[in-house]
Amino acid sequence: MAPRLRLYTGHDEEETFLPPVAPPPPVHIRLRDLIPLVAMAQKNHFIWLKDFLDDEVSISDDLHDVLMAFRSTRPA
Repeated sequence: MAPRLRLYTGHDEEETFLPPVAPPPPVHIRLRDLIPLVAMAQKNHFIWLKDFLDDEVSISDDLHDVLMAFRSTRPA
């Protein structure tokens, strides 16, 4: 039996079933290293800081509790 010819459409069917790409691993940084950098960027009005204002940052539960308590008790 003669081999069957296939029409080339520009991509293989197998390419459409690629495994999902895993998200990059998280980056860890100490708060003592992060705060001065963000404070300086905020103070000097660096535009690039606005690009990250909607990004989420992971913090520990106890730091979250302290920050929420501080927010509700600081002077207006």
